[in-house]
Amino acid sequence: MTQTPPPAAETAFVSPFQRLADLLAPHHPGRAPINLTVGEPRHPVPAFVGPVLAAEIAGFGRYPAIKGTDAFRKTAAGWLERRFALPAGTIDVERGVLPLNGSREGLFYAALEARRRWRGGSDRPAILLPNPFYQAYAAGVVAAGCEAVMVDAGPQTGFLPDLARLPEDLLARTVALYYASPANPQGAVASRADWLAALTLARRHGFWLFADECYSEIYRDGLVPDGVLAAAAATPEGLSGVVAFNSLSKRSNLPGLRCGFAAGDPDFLSRWVAFRNMAAPQVPSPIQAVAVAALSDEAHVVDNRRLYDAKFASAERILGRRYGYATPPGGFFLWLDVAAHGGGEAVALKLWREAGLRTIPGGYLSAPGLDGTNPGDPYLRIAMVESLALTEEALVRLVETLG
Repeated sequence: MTQTPPPAAETAFVSPFQRLADLLAPHHPGRAPINLTVGEPRHPVPAFVGPVLAAEIAGFGRYPAIKGTDAFRKTAAGWLERRFALPAGTIDVERGVLPLNGSREGLFYAALEARRRWRGGSDRPAILLPNPFYQAYAAGVVAAGCEAVMVDAGPQTGFLPDLARLPEDLLARTVALYYASPANPQGAVASRADWLAALTLARRHGFWLFADECYSEIYRDGLVPDGVLAAAAATPEGLSGVVAFNSLSKRSNLPGLRCGFAAGDPDFLSRWVAFRNMAAPQVPSPIQAVAVAALSDEAHVVDNRRLYDAKFASAERILGRRYGYATPPGGFFLWLDVAAHGGGEAVALKLWREAGLRTIPGGYLSAPGLDGTNPGDPYLRIAMVESLALTEEALVRLVETLG
């Protein structure tokens, strides 16, 4: 028996993990549990983290500046310019890069700043979200007093937001667009042309483009994801109207460090820092020192990708082409089409009761779109964050249970 979901208007603003807990609470796991829900990397913490924290421990005795340390801003800007082949000086070190207490809070607060600065004439300001979407986007929309409009990112458009079909009246009242690449959960990667199309649309209609690139360093087959800043830097307007968000959580296996950064339009960011100084959480200077070390080292990132590559190779071997599986170019999730088995919610319950697998129904990560249907309902998300052995055991159980 499946859970009755909340009304459609509320679904987008309920934690998917709370909904899953409610769904599974009355039931016992059929086997020893394996949790495949949260996108929390379980790979080893880099060895340099402890020594850096020890050397910088006195910094916990001082309030950190919201703008961040000079070393952090210079290092983040330098990493972005190297990683995305940007001309030196593309990132304004003083005004165009900020530390975040994890990218989630930055993605949330960005909606408030965008709405605060919006000068549109509509009394129904909207913010566009890819569907499926990261819940922090929706929380920001609510706090900003805007309407959340879901933009389908299904197989017909390569699991990237379908921007071409958005009506003009909606675009005229749009405050911002959230766009993730690699996408969570589908793993789709935006090309330079995709970024330019989104950027052109945003500039034509006067809204902000917020690029969530937190999975930019988790990719395979040498397909290095392009970034929004590289696309923007090649235009006459430069970085105007665009902000990219990144994090050390996925790249460096440091989800508990709570350190990310925003970079891009120096006008937006330099004004945003004044607002953030009143409300947003600062990043402690020892944490920023760890970030400087992490962004200065690529060896641990390469090793990290190898571990994910091994797990996806196992998925290809164990799953084959079941459930519409194809190895995604980016990210560390499986996005499985289980419509033939009753859809994501029914399958999540079955896998828990019979196999002890804790997974997320795709419909919990998405919401009804412009056509009234939830594009995530047929899908199941699996986070490939456990060890190779435990991941293989989980995938074998999944196939044994569903066939």
